[in-house]
Amino acid sequence: MEEINLILDDSKQAMEKSIIHLNLELGKIRAGRANPSMLDSVKVDYYGSLTPLSQIANISTLDSRTLTIQPWEKAMLEEITKAIMNANLGLNPQNNGEVILISVPVLTEERRIDLVKRSKAEGEHAKISIRSQRKDANEMVRSLKEEGLSEDEIKTSEEEIQKLTDSFTSKVDELVDLKEADIMKV
Repeated sequence: MEEINLILDDSKQAMEKSIIHLNLELGKIRAGRANPSMLDSVKVDYYGSLTPLSQIANISTLDSRTLTIQPWEKAMLEEITKAIMNANLGLNPQNNGEVILISVPVLTEERRIDLVKRSKAEGEHAKISIRSQRKDANEMVRSLKEEGLSEDEIKTSEEEIQKLTDSFTSKVDELVDLKEADIMKV
């Protein structure tokens, strides 16, 4: 029974990691409002090495539609502007010599639908990861049969693993539904 509890704990931890990853991916999908995390993927050429933007500048929101980027070195203003343009995020940075302002455009209906599809695809990736973990856990439980585990104990363990899988799958659905509602809200 101790081995079964270890398998269940390992499965639960792996499934929680899938949820954490899903949250990160959904956070990258913008829902019309300015959010500093929109620029997480931007890498700037900082004296010859690609460095995340957040490590060379302060990123904040001025209002719901405007991001401000205050670099720690004014010499980096041009490099940051270039990096944002090259990141292909659909954003147009404005450099005023002190800070960089980014006005986040209003999402069109078509773009909102695309973002919802992307959110659902991320949710499906998380579900696949969770189901893969279920499969691995079931195989580990079945391998314990050779060590004397009874058919009833195997069946009970598989049911526990399925309950765990169902609960995490429903969490994925909730997160994707919340993100969809956020994206479609005008």
